Amino acid sequence: TAQNTASGSPKGEDTAPVAEPDNCLLVVWQDQKTRDEQFDLAHDSASGGAISCATGTSASQFANAFTAIRNAARAQDKAAILNEVGLPLLYIDANGKRRKLTASDDVDAAFSEVFDDNVLALLRNVDLDALTVVPDQGAFVRLGSVWLVVDRKGGRPRIVTINKQALGEAGPAKPAQAPD
Repeated sequence: TAQNTASGSPKGEDTAPVAEPDNCLLVVWQDQKTRDEQFDLAHDSASGGAISCATGTSASQFANAFTAIRNAARAQDKAAILNEVGLPLLYIDANGKRRKLTASDDVDAAFSEVFDDNVLALLRNVDLDALTVVPDQGAFVRLGSVWLVVDRKGGRPRIVTINKQALGEAGPAKPAQAPD
């Protein structure tokens, strides 16, 4: 019997059908009112596999979310950052203690603790190059410091986990760069 590689591309003959990125993109695009097909085709690959197959949305949706997140973090715009958060938000502190913030008021009250200088430094520079995808679980950056999920096919990813323990293990974030 033939084996499939981690990238999902078949080797040999008579293998079970494997989700190909182009097919996943076609499915994702059906649920999007507007799309950037050239960008999505060029950027669908991430560590862990195809963004579209693993997350149910397109690279352009992640790129748009990352642009908004970077801009909000650089401006230290609390409302704009909160707009990129999905609920519930799982917050794991530096010691590994977990808290599930289930309402906007919970996230708002804990904002300065959750989105401290280290997290904001990471968010100021987050981009597609740092993305790792996990099929049916979402995507993350910096060893799982920030997890994002999509709540509907073709939708925009939202931040659902801030893990300061993982961020500490990943080391300091690179310094903020000048805005594009």
